[in-house]
Amino acid sequence: MVRGKTQMKRIENPTSRQVTFSKRRNGLLKKAFELSVLCDAEVALVVFSPRGKLYEFASASVPKTIERYKTYTKDNASSKTVQQDIEQVKADVEDLAKKLEALEACKRKYLGEKLEECSIEELHGLEVKLERSLHSIRGRKTQLLEQQVNKLREKEMTLRKSNEDLREKCKNQPLPVAPAPAVITVEDEDPGRNDNDMDVETELYIGLPGRDNRSNKAAAVSQANRA
Repeated sequence: MVRGKTQMKRIENPTSRQVTFSKRRNGLLKKAFELSVLCDAEVALVVFSPRGKLYEFASASVPKTIERYKTYTKDNASSKTVQQDIEQVKADVEDLAKKLEALEACKRKYLGEKLEECSIEELHGLEVKLERSLHSIRGRKTQLLEQQVNKLREKEMTLRKSNEDLREKCKNQPLPVAPAPAVITVEDEDPGRNDNDMDVETELYIGLPGRDNRSNKAAAVSQANRA
């Protein structure tokens, strides 16, 4: 009798499902044991029945094998993550290099360089963009100039107001009166003294000390005649 092919779907009959579970469980545990013995492999098998009963097999120890599995997956995930990050960085660098090259080409076109490769449509679009940029620049410049003019006008009004206030203060203040000049009187200690006594002889003469003026004058004249 040829056994038919089993369909891979849930068995609806509970009795048949339990019988199938027992048979397949025993076969799975047997295959795990054979694999560990024949191939010297570390095998751990954990199975829970539909009712929650645990069935397990381990060539060494289930916790040890699970811990080894966690360590392996963690290291492998870390290495995969690093490799993925490196690949992502490389892709980003290439993308940025392409964008930078495109920006440099666009910059040269805006500066009027490398226009030989441009078509008429590209040149027309470039002209339109430059006109829009120039219009925006001029508008911003006009706005700044108007702001500066308004600030200067406000400053002018403030200075005029301050000048008018100073004029009003000067008008309300009285003019200062100049003080009378001081007169200093010197009294003469000797009122009977004649003014002629105050004359000082300022005549200059040349000669030896001890002689009178006349003898000195005569000696000077004689010396002049000899010369």
